[in-house]
Amino acid sequence: MLTSRLAGCFLTALIFLFVLLVSRDHYAFIIDTSDGNKISATDPSPPEPVVQQQQQQQQEYRSDVELVVASTAQEDTSWLERYLPEWRAHRYVVNNASAPLTVPANKGREAMVYLTHIIDAYEELPPNLVFVHASRFAWHNDDPDYDALPALRNLRLPHLREAGYVNLRCVWVIGCPSEIRPVEDEGHTNDGAPSAKGVYKQAWGELMPGAPPVPDVVAVGCCSQFAVTRETIQSRPIEDYVRFRDWLLATPLDDSLSGRIFEFSWHIIFGKEAVHCPSAHECYCKTFGICDTVCSDGSCAGRYTLPPFSSLPSGWPRVGWEHEDRNFTGPLD
Repeated sequence: MLTSRLAGCFLTALIFLFVLLVSRDHYAFIIDTSDGNKISATDPSPPEPVVQQQQQQQQEYRSDVELVVASTAQEDTSWLERYLPEWRAHRYVVNNASAPLTVPANKGREAMVYLTHIIDAYEELPPNLVFVHASRFAWHNDDPDYDALPALRNLRLPHLREAGYVNLRCVWVIGCPSEIRPVEDEGHTNDGAPSAKGVYKQAWGELMPGAPPVPDVVAVGCCSQFAVTRETIQSRPIEDYVRFRDWLLATPLDDSLSGRIFEFSWHIIFGKEAVHCPSAHECYCKTFGICDTVCSDGSCAGRYTLPPFSSLPSGWPRVGWEHEDRNFTGPLD
């Protein structure tokens, strides 16, 4: 009987030791939380709180930029959703009163869209906004392929947050270094028709009552595509933007003139000097991270060439002006 009891105890002890060894090996794979979020060498995955924090930071980064898109019903903006799905796009359709987002009147070109969004979203603006046209490929896009996508993908948000406003066009051709001389150009016409240069001084007085006199020189790279921070927009009261839009609604000026007045006023509205023409190298490097190019003051080699026509050829970007294969390597449908 005693022998039987001893054998039973010995068997129980063996079972206990086996369970202990298995438990030790099993728990070697569990995160050691005795030192904060320290991870054991046998577990390569990060602790859950770190994962959640990383995901939260990544999501916040994606949600702190929104696009404001000026478009017509005929334009295809699906490229924005396809290639920039992390940025919410507010597409305004200026010639469709039934569109989810539209404007009070189709006047002033993209300026009416930009002002309408600022007014309607003034209290709920994201940290950063990018104001763009609908077309991905357009003659004025500052890119060797006239492609808007690289500029949006490469936009450096830390620089935007520091600057408050950045133009998406760095090259000086059209706009810099001295596009408009409001006093000297007053009354200027193009073949007898009013010009933006000729009416800028009068428009300034109407848009900026009580502001300093119209600047002697106004210059900025064309063509009304830029990024702005919420703080910069809200540094002006909403009443200013309402007044600007009321002016657009009431002015008898042709859209090409009223829109161009704003094209050469946005940088001033957002706190920059009347002549805002940073060197091309500084602009490309700080705004887009393109720093290894050979530049003059107003351009960098291989970045932008003024095209012979404002309409790009059929088949662009794969097909060029002479029907040649351009060997375009960017993403396309």
